[in-house]
Amino acid sequence: MKQVEASKADTVNGQVAEISQELATAAQHLLHINKAVSIFGSARTAKDSLYYNKTIEISKLLAQAGFSIISGGGPGVMEAANKGCFEAGGHSIGLNIKLPHEQHDNAYQSESLYFKYFVSRKTTFFMNSAAYIMMPGGFGTMDEVFETLTLIQTGKAHRAPIVFVGSEFWCGLVDWIKQQLLANGYISAPDLDLFIIEDEPEKIVAYIEDRYETYCQSTVCFGLR
Repeated sequence: MKQVEASKADTVNGQVAEISQELATAAQHLLHINKAVSIFGSARTAKDSLYYNKTIEISKLLAQAGFSIISGGGPGVMEAANKGCFEAGGHSIGLNIKLPHEQHDNAYQSESLYFKYFVSRKTTFFMNSAAYIMMPGGFGTMDEVFETLTLIQTGKAHRAPIVFVGSEFWCGLVDWIKQQLLANGYISAPDLDLFIIEDEPEKIVAYIEDRYETYCQSTVCFGLR
């Protein structure tokens, strides 16, 4: 038993040290970032799809408005997010995760960081983002969606605009949230105001700019609490 406990302690302590190092390295590299939008979405989104090209358009407009763009650094929506910003001359950041399959770096990153652990990667998103855009995606995107909502709902992250892009994709989920979570008292009505659904790139950027000014006028508007 003592051997098992010692082995577990070594493993846990080693992982904690690695996670701490990843967080510290990322924090140091991104100290200069103070106005950034994170864009989440599927790595499997095809280059000829509506969502890929809409992500490029949104990212370009945000870069032109002075925002840096942060993505997961991989293909699909992540690539489109970096590509739009990169082509507009903005600061395009990729938080790359080391996976045994699927993930590979895209070519549109002006700054790239690499993570072994999802926990340090996700924390880095939250430490540096003033707004969040949710494109359609799978389990990973849903994880990012609900953690973002939870952190802001509970006050553990600063208030920030959250935009769901793709009404035909998201409306079913939002209906379920209303019919199940809200109706059963698991969330409150004001929690539905934490996000909007919007499909028009110009309206998305205008909303983010407006909320950025509102939330950031008198306080730091990124990072965890």
